[in-house]
Amino acid sequence: MASEGVHESDDVSDETDDRRPAPEPQGEAVAAGPSNGESVRVDSWIWSVRLVKTRSMGAAACKGGHVRVNGERVKPAHSVRVGDEVRLRHEGRERIVVVKRVIRKRVGPPVAAECYVDNSPPPPPRETVAPAGVRDRGTGRPTKRDRRELERLRDLPTSGSPGETPDPHRPAHGTARRTTRRGTQR
Repeated sequence: MASEGVHESDDVSDETDDRRPAPEPQGEAVAAGPSNGESVRVDSWIWSVRLVKTRSMGAAACKGGHVRVNGERVKPAHSVRVGDEVRLRHEGRERIVVVKRVIRKRVGPPVAAECYVDNSPPPPPRETVAPAGVRDRGTGRPTKRDRRELERLRDLPTSGSPGETPDPHRPAHGTARRTTRRGTQR
C-alpha cells in the first residue's frame, strides 16, 4: 500500500510555493486602495486618514460646508484624487492637506500620515491656567480668609466687598428675622 501512490507531502517541488499567496508588504497591504487615477469619496477619505473620528462626522462636516477640495465646497460624495488639496475646519482648527495616496479603509496613524502632505498652520497654543484653589490633603475646609484669597486669585467679587449689589433675597443687616414654631417674628 505504501507503493501504490505518492502523497503530496512526499513530492518536494516548487508547486507548494506557487499555491500560497505571496506575502505583501505590511504598509501596502493595509493601505490598499484604488489604483492610480481612481478616486474615493471625500468623507470616506478624511475618515480613513484619521482627520475625523467617524465617517458620519466627515459627512456632517461636508454638509455643513467645512470641507473644501481645491477651493470649492463639496458634498460628501465628491471624488478625491491624488494631488487634490483638501481643507477641513474641525474642532476649531483648519487642516490643509494635499492627497498623496487615495485609500478607502481606515488605517493606523503611521500609515495614514503617509497618505497626505500636511500644510496646516500650527495649532494655537493651549492656554495655561494656573490651578487656583488647590489645597493640600488633610488641611480641612478652607477658612473665610482662605476663601477670600481664592476669590481674589480667581478675580471673583467677594461676598462683602464694597460696590457689590445687595442680594434682594437676603435681608439687610439689622432686619434679621427669628423663626419660631408658629411662624416668623420680628
